[in-house]
Amino acid sequence: MWHGATHAFKDLAMSCVGQFLDFFLKKRKKHINIVVATSGDTGSASIESVRGIKNIDIIVLLPHGRCTKVQELQMTTVIEDNVHVFAVDGTSDELDVPIKNLFADVDFVKKHNLMSTNSVNWARVLVQIAHFFYAYFQSAPTTNGETLPAVEIVVPSGGAGNITAGCIAQKMGLPIRLVAAVNKNDTIHRIVQNGDFSLGDTRTSLASAMDIQEPYNMERIFWLLAESERDNVKLIMEEYNEKKQVKLPQELHRKVSGAMTSCSVTDENILAAIRRCWEENKYLLCPHSAVAVFYHYQQFNAEQSSTRCCFAPASAAKFSEVILKASLTPDVPEEIKALMEKETRSIFLKKDDDWEKSLRDKIEALDQQRQSS
Repeated sequence: MWHGATHAFKDLAMSCVGQFLDFFLKKRKKHINIVVATSGDTGSASIESVRGIKNIDIIVLLPHGRCTKVQELQMTTVIEDNVHVFAVDGTSDELDVPIKNLFADVDFVKKHNLMSTNSVNWARVLVQIAHFFYAYFQSAPTTNGETLPAVEIVVPSGGAGNITAGCIAQKMGLPIRLVAAVNKNDTIHRIVQNGDFSLGDTRTSLASAMDIQEPYNMERIFWLLAESERDNVKLIMEEYNEKKQVKLPQELHRKVSGAMTSCSVTDENILAAIRRCWEENKYLLCPHSAVAVFYHYQQFNAEQSSTRCCFAPASAAKFSEVILKASLTPDVPEEIKALMEKETRSIFLKKDDDWEKSLRDKIEALDQQRQSS
């Protein structure tokens, strides 16, 4: 799924969003400010989709030192006038907080035409539904009967945007069984297994783009599955936002666990899956893809009665450090090697800086500059 401009699955949906925005902004003669927090791949895909577009400024917050060097360079080496990168001393969950605060300020949002291209943006989830239909028809065994056979699709999950698209595909009638595969940041796994929706400390893992403890798209999944009890979802989220923990009602938990199963994978499991896949297939997995493939190996060792597809969301070329840890040789394309020689540009924010104020100041400065030019 990663054969796009930044070697990540988000390129497809993000490129569509960028073109939609360019078309409608030109038509309406408007300008917007995009504000994005990233755990690794979202930032670079967002930048690539809108770089150089006159009617858009994009501000990206990246977790400095918590994504790979290649991921960071894919953001900081873009020197277009409409691209502005903050390298922040914090986790991706922490970076979400000032952005949530900005969007809670309705007057500020309207005044500066703010939007986001994180997976909270519905257009991204909409495009990603296509992933599941494509995967299904690539994987489904041929049958002479009228009933379409089921396919299990294993989805590496962080913010849960992609698996939300899978839930919508299910609702549309696609006969898929979903598996949410997470690293040791296991909020989604705990929700699926026992209805425990609680916040833990964000832990660093080899699958760094999935180092997320607050999968904000789970609210969408709850709403999709709750059906006649959708009013309860608002109460659940209000309780979670206040206490950072809530136990799902029994009926809602039953529906969530009926829509998907889950697994949580350690760093050791990730390295083992990368090695085994290379030994058996001569295919280099990125650590996020390896989370899904480790689940497959577990099931493959036990039984092989169903058709299964594992999503591979990023290229291994972006994670050379992990490939080396697996005692394998990275295969890095020339365009990624070239990043190492490029000029970089970013603004560093320390832990004790006021991140929200920095964002507000930057947005206001950009609008003032644009209005005076």
